Amino acid sequence: MAALLATSSGWAQTRVTTPSTAAARAPVAVATTVPTPAPSQRIKDVAAVQGVRANQLTGYGLVVGLDGTGDGNNAYTNQSLANFMQQMGVSLPPGVTVQPKNVAAVLVTAELPPFARPGQTIDVTVSSVGSAKSLRGGTLIQTPLRGADGQIYALAQGNIVVAGAGASAGGSSVTVNHLNAGRIPNGALVERSVPTPLLLGDAVELALRSQDFQTATRVAQTINRALGDGTAQALDGRLVRVRAPVDPNERVAFLASIEELPLELPQPAAKVILNARTGSIVLNQAVRLGPAAIAHGNLSISITATPQVSQPPPLAPSGAQTVVTEKADIQVQQEGGRLIEVESSALLADVVRALNKLGATPQDLLAILQALKAAGALKAEIEVL
Repeated sequence: MAALLATSSGWAQTRVTTPSTAAARAPVAVATTVPTPAPSQRIKDVAAVQGVRANQLTGYGLVVGLDGTGDGNNAYTNQSLANFMQQMGVSLPPGVTVQPKNVAAVLVTAELPPFARPGQTIDVTVSSVGSAKSLRGGTLIQTPLRGADGQIYALAQGNIVVAGAGASAGGSSVTVNHLNAGRIPNGALVERSVPTPLLLGDAVELALRSQDFQTATRVAQTINRALGDGTAQALDGRLVRVRAPVDPNERVAFLASIEELPLELPQPAAKVILNARTGSIVLNQAVRLGPAAIAHGNLSISITATPQVSQPPPLAPSGAQTVVTEKADIQVQQEGGRLIEVESSALLADVVRALNKLGATPQDLLAILQALKAAGALKAEIEVL
């Protein structure tokens, strides 16, 4: 079990990976430095102006110019190409279908940043939705990108950059990285801007990135100390309303000055994050451990299958055949678990030392921490990912 203890940002991380050797029971290295208070941050690090956000765009298009690695005989790809050719003034005779191997149907996604104006460019991601083997060397033809309201906000077109390579011959193939997705830097041209509430009304609202009443109160107090009482008001645990100038130029400068104000953050709520898929365990500095006694034993079951061949005897009747059977050997082994006393721990380093005394594997620690929480000995909230 390996651990990483970080105290500079006010958080300590213990990353546990599932072991494959006996080294899984090695003790966690614990720093002996005394925890220091969390350094001051700026308001812009914990809050953002409400309504100033990015918007997701999606579109469906065609990639042409592939070297025989396209969709081939896909119905929707053929229909899309026929529709595009018809828009270009090319009509196919009745009963004739196109089956190009150098065309692929793709989905195009992009993120429209806040304050984006018509004429600006944004990056787009192109992903295959058919049976194309690779998009390398392809060109995306003009594709409209729509928002959640169905309106077109950008047009995407350009050469695709695929960070990978592949080759195949004689039934064998080698692929490096992923070939069915790529990016087009500055591949979309913004055609419509999204209005923001930044300049509306006589106040702006700051939205905290995480809900906390103490943080919202301190943000409002910090602004009032710098700009005068009554300037800011905490509405709830996530929203702070700030009176701002009406003039656009003054409001922008006003918000810029607010974002740079130093802010002393309160101690975060005690929390333990468990990831059962990777065996990772993350504890913050507010975690406390009460006195408890723990007994934990390991149960292992091993099944061994040995193939055996049964052949017919010399005077066996006609039609007798050789049969291959398996003999299964099942063994159950349970290790004895001794009772270990865990002392009360007020510091994170002491909590890590107490957990190391158990000598448990990462998967065992997941169950032990949940049991400690149920018994009331773990003074923290457990979140399972």
